[in-house]
Amino acid sequence: MKSTHEIASRFREIILNGTWVANTNYKDQLIDLDWEIATRKVGSLNTIAILAQHIHYYINGINTVFKGGTLDIKDKFSFDFPTLHSQQDWEGFLSRFWNDSEEFAFLIEQMPDEQLDSVFVEAKYGTYRRNIDAMIEHSYYHLGQIVLLKKMLS
Repeated sequence: MKSTHEIASRFREIILNGTWVANTNYKDQLIDLDWEIATRKVGSLNTIAILAQHIHYYINGINTVFKGGTLDIKDKFSFDFPTLHSQQDWEGFLSRFWNDSEEFAFLIEQMPDEQLDSVFVEAKYGTYRRNIDAMIEHSYYHLGQIVLLKKMLS
């Protein structure tokens, strides 16, 4: 199996369909979640919706680079999102999240394995492999927070 296919599979596992590492994934945790729970604050913690949007922000930004565009995402904006006002807003976001995540995995699969070890935008950002691995690890980190928040809110 090509390395890019294996890495794309690992990414799909955390966002869309896996249970091997965390026994769950974003889609399992969010698909049937009511928007009012997703946007409910627990003390000073980020909401479930904000955490999901945060991960999507990075996926979407990296997709732009994968498609030949510029790296325009900035950490300082990675928690700034319009307020969700309805179940329709939440479901619209989730649809974009799943579609952009599938595109992310697809774009990884299309890469030649050699690209994984090439520079991602600039040398200071490391390689494509490092950035994809960081996206997977970052996603697991916030998935754990989402699972805990759901337990606190139920």
